[in-house]
Amino acid sequence: MSLKTFRGGVHPEEKKELSVGKPIEVYLPKGDLVFPLNQHIGKPAKPVVAKGDKVLAGQLIAEADGFVSANIVSSCSGTVKAIEERKLGTGAKATCIVIENDGNFTLQEGIGVEKDPDSLSNDEILAAIKKAGIVGMGGAGFPTNVKLMPKNPDNIEYIIANGCECEPYITCDDELMKKHARQIVIAMKLLMQLFENAAGVIAIEDNKPTAIEAMRGVCAKEKGLSVMPVQTKYPEGGERNLISVVTGRNLKGGQLPAELGCLVCNVASLYAIYRACCLNEPLMDRLVTVSGEGVANPHNMLVKLGTSMAELVEAAGGAAPGKEIKKVLSGGPMMGIPLISLDTPLCKNNNAITVFAEDPVEQAQLQMTACFRCGRCQQACPIGLVPQLMANAAERGDLDYYEKKLYGLDCFQCGSCTFVCPAKRPLMQTFKQAKAAIMAAKRK
Repeated sequence: MSLKTFRGGVHPEEKKELSVGKPIEVYLPKGDLVFPLNQHIGKPAKPVVAKGDKVLAGQLIAEADGFVSANIVSSCSGTVKAIEERKLGTGAKATCIVIENDGNFTLQEGIGVEKDPDSLSNDEILAAIKKAGIVGMGGAGFPTNVKLMPKNPDNIEYIIANGCECEPYITCDDELMKKHARQIVIAMKLLMQLFENAAGVIAIEDNKPTAIEAMRGVCAKEKGLSVMPVQTKYPEGGERNLISVVTGRNLKGGQLPAELGCLVCNVASLYAIYRACCLNEPLMDRLVTVSGEGVANPHNMLVKLGTSMAELVEAAGGAAPGKEIKKVLSGGPMMGIPLISLDTPLCKNNNAITVFAEDPVEQAQLQMTACFRCGRCQQACPIGLVPQLMANAAERGDLDYYEKKLYGLDCFQCGSCTFVCPAKRPLMQTFKQAKAAIMAAKRK
């Protein structure tokens, strides 16, 4: 039987063999830890500490400032060195809490105390998730406790665990599912408790057979919970695409998944939910893949949030022998953000650092020509947009047409169009700039 998939999409070279199957290494940071207050969708968190304060690992240092916001806790023990605006490696500015790491990682009292998941009420589950500061850890960064409070909870029919990890190079979710399948399933059961009418589906691309078997082994005796292998294709892990594959329902522009009776949660977020609800552990660390041909030792690491990415590249052996690091992305090669500096902290929604010895964008620019009007970009678009026309509208500054006639804001910048373009046009980059300009105008 053929596996389910979605319309469009592309098949980039996977490159997962560089880090897949390698044991997860625990990395303890040596330098200061930096916590941007805006590392989630919504309003930035509000500091509850001051310069000079002593803090413990797991201690709240910034609280959610509004409904769509998220708590931030310290991942180390030490002293608050500064609360200041910093320019991050992405070029963006953010107010950050800087903590001088004492190297002891002394935990706040009560963290790690086990709780029976079967004893938790719905209110206790939601409170634990909010207290822990959990957000979408596949990249979205939306506060998880907010996602779990839709207007009509009785209408939720599917809770979908996103284990696709469709970006090239990235393997941390794959390793997480292999090692912590039981904990992920416990978290799924907690969410299913919140939504009594929902079935649980764990969707995993078929290029992860060991993870599929690990999850199936744990799910075998669980009522209403199943594992669905899906066809390996990028961007399978996109929320809209995954809902289509699992349920056959199509999310329209402006619709939320809950309106189609669905909730989607990344497996890393689920593991964090387990730790918050069953071990009283706030979100202090996450699994990260450091990979690419430009780094000496590609592997997966369990890393404290706030750790400098420069430390993580160094911990992966620095530049590969005989090579020079030309470009580093926060994320994978399809949707990752180029870093102008490695002096930037690891945040909740950063799942990878990809290191290149050659700059693929620089190479594409040397080959760029005028549009061929071949239509490949439209065929590749997973949501049926027309990238050729969108790019033309954006380039001539007709943002009203871009938004209202071409539905440009529905684009989630997956990069499929850029990947297939024989003219090597920077389509995704153009769409990011257009969206930023439109959103800036709306804020005004």
